[in-house]
Amino acid sequence: MTETQREAAPKRGWLARLRDGLGRSSSKLATGIAGIFTKRRLDEAALQELEELLIAGDLGPATAAKLTAGLAKTRFDQEITPEEVRGLLAQEIAAILQPVARPLTLDPAKKPHVILVVGVNGTGKTTTIGKLAQRFREERRQVMLAAADTFRAAAIEQLKIWGERAGATVIARESGADAAGLAYDALARAQAEGADVLLIDTAGRLHNKADLMAGLQKIIRVIRKLDPTAPQDCLLVLDATTGQNAHQQVEIFLQMTEVTGLVVTKLDGTARGGVVVALAERFKLPVHAIGVGEAVDDLKPFEAESFARSLMGLA
Repeated sequence: MTETQREAAPKRGWLARLRDGLGRSSSKLATGIAGIFTKRRLDEAALQELEELLIAGDLGPATAAKLTAGLAKTRFDQEITPEEVRGLLAQEIAAILQPVARPLTLDPAKKPHVILVVGVNGTGKTTTIGKLAQRFREERRQVMLAAADTFRAAAIEQLKIWGERAGATVIARESGADAAGLAYDALARAQAEGADVLLIDTAGRLHNKADLMAGLQKIIRVIRKLDPTAPQDCLLVLDATTGQNAHQQVEIFLQMTEVTGLVVTKLDGTARGGVVVALAERFKLPVHAIGVGEAVDDLKPFEAESFARSLMGLA
């Protein structure tokens, strides 16, 4: 679909887009549940099959065990329909997600509120920053963006385009410039101009962990010379299509910096949407937003119940 066709197409509601986006994940789980529970009691064999299905759906062994145990507690050795199983699982999943479903909010006492955005290559960091900038601008905030992914000229140009769309000031230098120095200058300018929020893009380089750690830590160290409490948020952007590899990414970035919350992108391109539940169960980090498409309004605050029901293919 061309950009013109996308703009001309009628806008569908967020819940409809969320259900569509999680369609691959929910179809895989719903088909598997129907295959297990059609005209069948909830016995040990059925629970074992369900647990294996949930693990295959990227919900992770610990979450799968917890969900099947919860089901067994109330319905063991009773006849149960696939629809009932999906409904009960959706309730249990929503309960796991509820504590981590927290919107990203700005501290009005901070001018600017600094958000450092990190992640591996290709997760959608720069696009996420652009969409967040758009949201903050719609809230009538003064927004600045720092193009501190100085390793990729394309990232700098991409951020400039997003900044232009959102009406946000972009602080950028030539490719290869010192990222920490740029972040420092961006924060100094944001403070001087009274900006409400400064979003800092960073390079994603997991293939060289030591360099990445040093680079991120240098950015934090340098901006704390201007604001000892910065960054107020450190967002880790994860690509849902990586499935269980997302766990390793969270572990590594937690070692490098004080990750305060997660953004999960590309849920519309994968059958691995269950990984969000596994991450919530394991790391207990806030999930601030999820993305189910490329449009600017396809990144929304994370909501536990609607996600859980959509994952189970329920209206």
